[in-house]
Amino acid sequence: MTDLITFENFEKSKLPAFPEESETKGALEVLEWANAHYQDELVYACSFGIEGIVLTDLLAKVNPHAKIVFLDTGLHFEETYQLIEKIKQRYPGLNIEMKKPDMSLEEQAAVHGEELWAKDPNLCCSIRKVTPLNESLSGATAWLSGLRREQSETRALTNYINLDAKFKSIKICPLIHWTWKDVWRYAHKQQLDYNVLHDNGYPSIGCRPCTAQAINPDDLRSGRWKGAQKTECGLHLS
Repeated sequence: MTDLITFENFEKSKLPAFPEESETKGALEVLEWANAHYQDELVYACSFGIEGIVLTDLLAKVNPHAKIVFLDTGLHFEETYQLIEKIKQRYPGLNIEMKKPDMSLEEQAAVHGEELWAKDPNLCCSIRKVTPLNESLSGATAWLSGLRREQSETRALTNYINLDAKFKSIKICPLIHWTWKDVWRYAHKQQLDYNVLHDNGYPSIGCRPCTAQAINPDDLRSGRWKGAQKTECGLHLS
């Protein structure tokens, strides 16, 4: 195996090339490489939106026992939790960790006041998402994400293999060239379970208080943090 590509040697490493024109637009090839290259040092952080469902299915083909982390903020829709149970039944070999924050919602309210997500959504995301993921990645060299370039301007320059300064890790994004139609075409072809909220105007699904139906059909994330100057939870910002 070639030298392990890590946060420390990323700039000096020779990154592999993947076939963008393949049947999965490079996704399956990226996953095969990442699984072989990082093995147990690879973690998939999945929110179980439709991209996450597709990536989970592809990953299970490569490694049926892969580790998946779901950041369980305690604020997700009930439909999301129901979907995760279906995923566990469909892929019984996957190691799905429901990662909770150290601070409960009650403790957070006692320290920062009620409904922190409304007053300071960045702090709420930091407590309930960013810090828990940092903990989950503490023993991992690389992590997988379902980011697509088409999703937003902040994601348009995402590559298959990325240097992640926030988590001092390597972030691997197999679906960067997939369109929204590609994602749904694959999901229907494979008869995948997905969050029923997608059928009700929610293309991007996060925590319940900070997710609404999309207000702009051309912006799939326009229902997230509605009314706030915020488009990302912080996991994908340096």
